[in-house]
Amino acid sequence: MTKTPDPQAVTEEQEAPLISHLIEMRDRLLRVVVAVLLIFVGIFYFANDFYNIVATPLLEIMPTGTSMISTKPAGTFFTPMKLALVLSIFAAMPYILYQMWGFIAPALYRHERRLVLPLLASSTLLFYAGMAFAYFVVFPLMFKFFLAVAPEGVAVMTDISEYLDFVLKIFFAFGVAFEVPIATILLIWTGMVTPQSLAAKRPYIIVGAFVVGMLLTPPDVISQTLLALPMWFLFELGLWASRYFLPPQEEETAATDETLDDEAMEQELDRYEADEDALSAYDDEDTLSSYDDGMQDKP
Repeated sequence: MTKTPDPQAVTEEQEAPLISHLIEMRDRLLRVVVAVLLIFVGIFYFANDFYNIVATPLLEIMPTGTSMISTKPAGTFFTPMKLALVLSIFAAMPYILYQMWGFIAPALYRHERRLVLPLLASSTLLFYAGMAFAYFVVFPLMFKFFLAVAPEGVAVMTDISEYLDFVLKIFFAFGVAFEVPIATILLIWTGMVTPQSLAAKRPYIIVGAFVVGMLLTPPDVISQTLLALPMWFLFELGLWASRYFLPPQEEETAATDETLDDEAMEQELDRYEADEDALSAYDDEDTLSSYDDGMQDKP
């Protein structure tokens, strides 16, 4: 007699993997929080120095006799602390991505693991590159423009809190914008689009880059252009790199075609060898027949 399974036992067996995944997620989140806090504690003493570094692009071009101000009583304390916390998160980003990778890797196929790991590493480097581009290229040009268009008689004295919020938005905007190659490769690898279709839509993508630059940057032509042009260049870079990240179906097709080509080559070689053997045998028969005829002609 077949024993009917207990519905409660089946439900508990189904919930067990979910609970284990939630526990693992909690543990990894705690590790991330601890790592960020440790970095924050280590750099908090140098928070003012870090703020001076971030404010250097503006301080270097401010008119003589002017300086930054703090309009809030506790702004001189909380603003550098906020910067130290954000820098801690940015510095811990490789470890954060490592924890994310450790959580999702068991659920991925082998070809997916081969793709995701380099994309995680390259996305981190591209985000840092976007921040560096904003700091060394965009900020000097943008702040010079802002000071040049200031009305006559207006003393430029930027609040430290407002300045930090402004530069963090720019850092984030350029960091995200520099992820365009990753987005392009993922779109092609998942099969949602093809390189040919993206190349055909290049004019629309260029216009879209300028629209995104307009939305993510202050309302000036310089910062908008400085964001749109790298996005266009990075799109072309992602389009070029996508040829090395074919969708799984195309990889299988390419592998099948390669296998078929090898088999066809082997069959061609076998046929060539068979033709040579047949020709050699025919020549031997002709030689033997000529020899027999000569022997018979002798008296």
